[in-house]
Amino acid sequence: MLKAYKYRLYPTEPQKEILLKHIGACRFTYNWALEQKIKAYETDKKHLSRFELQSRLVHELKPGNTWLKEVNSQALLNTLINLESAFTRFFREKKVFPKFKSKKNPMQSFHIPQHYVVDFENNAIKLPKIKQPIMAKLHRKFDGKMKTATVSFTKTGKFYISILVEDGKELPKAQAFDDETTLGIDVGITHFATLSNGKKIENPKHLKNSIKRLGVLQKRLSKKQKGSANRDKARQKVAKIHEKIRNQRNDFLHKTSSKLISENQAIAVESLNVSSMLKNHRLAQAIGDVSWYEFSQLLEYKAQWYEKTLLKIGQFEPSSKICNVCGYHNGEMTLADRKWECPDCSTKHDRDINAAINIKKFALQNQNLLII
Repeated sequence: MLKAYKYRLYPTEPQKEILLKHIGACRFTYNWALEQKIKAYETDKKHLSRFELQSRLVHELKPGNTWLKEVNSQALLNTLINLESAFTRFFREKKVFPKFKSKKNPMQSFHIPQHYVVDFENNAIKLPKIKQPIMAKLHRKFDGKMKTATVSFTKTGKFYISILVEDGKELPKAQAFDDETTLGIDVGITHFATLSNGKKIENPKHLKNSIKRLGVLQKRLSKKQKGSANRDKARQKVAKIHEKIRNQRNDFLHKTSSKLISENQAIAVESLNVSSMLKNHRLAQAIGDVSWYEFSQLLEYKAQWYEKTLLKIGQFEPSSKICNVCGYHNGEMTLADRKWECPDCSTKHDRDINAAINIKKFALQNQNLLII
């Protein structure tokens, strides 16, 4: 089973310089490789493989840019793998065409496939091409085979390392579940989530709570002279607000998902096409703030870790419009209708609670059909 462990790095000034040089070299190599692939297709309709680019990197790019020899060669080669993966996603999954990397990206990083050492006793990590170990906050120990490590640099000037570890264990088999031990979840904006047991989880609205302060800082940033030291200071303040919002959101999502997974044997959710929903400009900011996709990802891998089951229903199931008591379909219901009464059985429904109950019912019905 693969697990990732993320730690904060505290490099010295010379070490910072080398780490930033690695990031710049990997960004330069990625952009060069992308340009080579585009030119080859435009001129000869030819597809350049990763191995052809690797040969050109060694025999053409490095001799003309000797500073590339100062960084880890495997980190440079790994950028070609990342580019190949980006093209694979573009062709197979219809994702966006690979873009050139920029210094202005919020997160800068590079990968180290091997030859790094983690010293838990001295709270230090030894990386290739850096003579002295880098001090780190190794707050969690791990056992297993270390795979790829990713060093990242944030806009607030912090360095992190994420280490992928193969612990040799197999994913545990999911425990048995039934109607009583299954929980349906309907995510929303007014409330972050509504549960089939009638409970509602409030939406913390981290971005909305900080939007006024963020607007003030962004306005100050826009008035600073480009290239000045004051502009860099203002940019740092904006980055810190964004980082605070991101940390608050991640903390809330992790705590909520862990609580729901630990208290139930199975979780039923609705599959959502979040990327399409974000095209609604009136709701895009609120939808982005609640992070439904991230929440579903956390539920999925935590369910696997803790022997639980995650059930999903289709995104077009009319969970809100069907009475969970008699099955009546309310076709005239709109998004503004938060409560409604079933004309057949006279049951009064809260829209979100009714949807959560139906999500649970649909998921269990589909599960029974698969078993049969």
